[in-house]
Amino acid sequence: MAKFVIDGGYRLAGEVTPSGNKNEALPALAACLLTDEKVVLEDLPRIRDVEVMAEVLADLGARVEWTGESRLEVTAAGLRGPDLNRDLCRRVRASVLFAGPMLARMREVVLPPPGGDVIGRRKLDTHFEALTALGASLHVGDSYRLKARDLFGCEMFLEEASVTATENALMAAVLARGTTVIENAACEPHVQGLCRLLSGMGAHIQGAGTNTLTVEGVERLHGTTHTIGPDYLEVGSFIGLAAAMGDGVTIHRANPRDLRKIRWVFEKLGVEMEFVGTDCFVPGRQQLRVKADLNGAIPQIDDAPWPQFPTDMMSIAIVTATQSAGTVLFFEKMFEGRMFFVDSLIGMGASIILCDPHRVVVAGPSRLYGTHLESPDVRAGMAMLIASLAASGRSVIQNIRQIDRGYERVDEKLRALGARIERTED
Repeated sequence: MAKFVIDGGYRLAGEVTPSGNKNEALPALAACLLTDEKVVLEDLPRIRDVEVMAEVLADLGARVEWTGESRLEVTAAGLRGPDLNRDLCRRVRASVLFAGPMLARMREVVLPPPGGDVIGRRKLDTHFEALTALGASLHVGDSYRLKARDLFGCEMFLEEASVTATENALMAAVLARGTTVIENAACEPHVQGLCRLLSGMGAHIQGAGTNTLTVEGVERLHGTTHTIGPDYLEVGSFIGLAAAMGDGVTIHRANPRDLRKIRWVFEKLGVEMEFVGTDCFVPGRQQLRVKADLNGAIPQIDDAPWPQFPTDMMSIAIVTATQSAGTVLFFEKMFEGRMFFVDSLIGMGASIILCDPHRVVVAGPSRLYGTHLESPDVRAGMAMLIASLAASGRSVIQNIRQIDRGYERVDEKLRALGARIERTED
């Protein structure tokens, strides 16, 4: 199994470009099933989750061909089905995104339980409530079987503003009869990206970027070429890294509109940054200091659905706070297992109190020391990587397949900035 060996304490400088947005790429791959014509996806990140989703498409009978380093052509003309491959689905949480397109295209799907990060309970109820509202029947056994003679537009209110449930509802509704109104819909940049792809395929969608989506169903969709947008979570990760260890880092393709609350949180931690067009420059050797609330109160940073602070950035913000003078409370509201990685930061020397599964208090700055680590999930793995680069001495991070699931060639990008990191095999 591969691992990272990192010699920390070296300043980083230069330029870095984020890959395409993983969370837009995964539903875009599933959406290829909605037409029998060729769909070309560009700027796809070559990460594990994308590779597995492409394998699922091929296993279903689609023609899948990489025609460039980040360009994939998918033609889903002769599909077999309705069963999805159990072993492949177990390897990627996003396999649940095949439910909506398969139901719309073939009127039936058998979905094994999806895999993914172990960060707490991640229920699927909202997905199935949306799909049954469109006319599907659901049978639950060792798999989830959805079946429908036809799909019909309706008005639905999602129990939670779930990104993937919104995407599943969208992909089913575009081929349903009549009008579908999805309220309490997620509106993250990657949901907007999926709306652009579906519109390019001939779908009629109004309200992208808001929490109410209106879909006029069409009889069929056609092929198109779609470019995946930049990964704002990767941009945020590099901002945290540059703040902790940078000597001046420029991050290209950093859309400021996608970073509004992320920028606010980093500035609360004392991080300065400058935007020129879509380039973000993080000046070097910053003296980070937490900005207290009025009357000197300890600030609280919490996550919430877009456009608030994304849960996927909590781990990065926490490790950045260990290098900032002052005290800050982090409140993770969405997953009860995401905070447990802080035990590893405490082992490296960070002053952190784990109050309960949802809250931690960080007092900084802390001098960190290299150690042996194991990545429990994608974002915690990246946080450990940043901590290791800021630490004195050598760190070893095991289970880096978790990091590879979300970050494309991150070790190569870090070496280009001057990091001393090597990928080795046990």
